[in-house]
Amino acid sequence: MQMPDGLPAEIDLSRPSAARVYDYFLGGAHNFEIDRQLAEQIAAMTPNLAATMRAGREFLRRAVRTLLDAGIDQFLDIGSGIPTVGNVHEVAQTANPKARVVYVDIDPVAVAHSRELLAGDELTGVIHGDLREPERILAAARDLGLLDFNRPLGILLAGVVHFVPDADRPGEILATLRAAAAPGSHLVVSHSTFEDQPQEMLDAQRLSARTDTEITLRSRAEVTSFFGDWTLLEPGVVHMPLWRPDSPSDVDEHPERFGAFGGVARYDQPTA
Repeated sequence: MQMPDGLPAEIDLSRPSAARVYDYFLGGAHNFEIDRQLAEQIAAMTPNLAATMRAGREFLRRAVRTLLDAGIDQFLDIGSGIPTVGNVHEVAQTANPKARVVYVDIDPVAVAHSRELLAGDELTGVIHGDLREPERILAAARDLGLLDFNRPLGILLAGVVHFVPDADRPGEILATLRAAAAPGSHLVVSHSTFEDQPQEMLDAQRLSARTDTEITLRSRAEVTSFFGDWTLLEPGVVHMPLWRPDSPSDVDEHPERFGAFGGVARYDQPTA
């Protein structure tokens, strides 16, 4: 049974979806009136939220282009949401038509939309998975047959690790993902922070999530630790707009206002 718009019947259009709200904020077309209504309510409480989301997406695009320049042609994007306008496969395949992307998300709505949108694209795959179960994600990614873990891989964790509380040991989760990668692989992380933030922004970040899992704000040092012993690319872990902007004019006067750090690291060949 299919919905009138071609979406699977399991998608409940009577309730807003966090993935579709995110899509709306990014200027995508995969959202409905009920999602837009919630988005406007959130925006009224947190007027900087949409700009923060766009800054996060721009950071991800710049990071993906950097990985492509380094020869990476396969990507594991965990916490991807709906692959809306300008997402990883579009950026990657524009530069390299043979680039492969596997999207992973915990939200069944995002997964259903993604599978519908990417149907027929043999170079992309979609997995329903929870970052807190990295072994399952890695096994599912291997089963798809799109990624070769014996070759350099781009592991993308954009705006997702902050949904993992300390009790779930995010450092160990990241270590498991890093251990599965071959030398030459790269890790991309963006993560919300409390550093340099006024109290009203901290309150807004927590309210804006509107999910069952509260955002855990972390320090620059904590975010840096997620890269383990991999080599951080310049300029290191910085406020997202400061990470390799396309031009100086793209940097906001107050890059800290977006409330998140971003960084990229490379797995160099271990020395004997």
